[in-house]
Amino acid sequence: MAEKHLTADLLMVSVTVLAAAGWVFSKQALQGLPPALFLGVRFVLAGMLLAVIGFHQLRRLDTGELLRAGLTGVVMGVALLCWIQGLSQASNMGVAAFITSLGVILVPVVGRVLFGISVSMSTWNAVLVAGVGIGCLALEQGLRLAPSDLYFVATAFGLAVHFNLNTRYAIRIPVLALTAVQLSVVGGLALLISIAVEPWPTDVSAEVMGWLLASIVIATSLRFFLQVKAQSLAPLAHAAIIMTLEPVWTALIAAAWLGERMSGTQLAGCSLIFLALLINRWRWILRRPKIATRER
Repeated sequence: MAEKHLTADLLMVSVTVLAAAGWVFSKQALQGLPPALFLGVRFVLAGMLLAVIGFHQLRRLDTGELLRAGLTGVVMGVALLCWIQGLSQASNMGVAAFITSLGVILVPVVGRVLFGISVSMSTWNAVLVAGVGIGCLALEQGLRLAPSDLYFVATAFGLAVHFNLNTRYAIRIPVLALTAVQLSVVGGLALLISIAVEPWPTDVSAEVMGWLLASIVIATSLRFFLQVKAQSLAPLAHAAIIMTLEPVWTALIAAAWLGERMSGTQLAGCSLIFLALLINRWRWILRRPKIATRER
């Protein structure tokens, strides 16, 4: 059992690395593609790929399940449209990733607003620490957030809403089918927005197409497959703790690949947000020894 959980943990670390690499793939692809067009093509093709893999699940969905999957996909699409617009303007992907990771902390807070669920004291403590972190980031721009950062804050709230709706209304839908529908809806929504407001390029370089392909196959489809595989091998606690690494990997990859650097104020703000993520996960950390004891 310990070996099984080690495999799951290694897979989840790989998932966070792929997610972080996806930020770079997307940023590079945006050098030659409009934001909504890139998002649309990426998610439509990724959704189609998963639809082929999970066709046996898709054909068994009834109308109500398709509707719930589609509506939650619309919420996810709005959040990701904010994300891609922010990414197209961002000057530091590490900072962007830490701000976006606030969605994890906001899930129970949004759940309380929407459905009246209880919120633990650790979550409120995490919100407080994260708020101080955001304040530090605002100091970088003279007590205000950059426009791109505001998009990432909107993304965090949107993803928190999506998680709550997904858990409440789509929890019984098979995972592959649910994800295929949601990704396809995200892509379709983004393409509609792109057709309406974006000029399309007449020529796209092979390099940009390569980054787009990497985003579809590696950062979306492969990442999803490994995440589902890892979550099938170990308790949620493992995934919950390891997923906090995504913004850290993003900052490191952006620094190594693109030469991005954080100022002292940005580093302080991101460190506080990371601390907030750990505080939010603290109950999972405390449970791990108990899980290990039962497994032995």
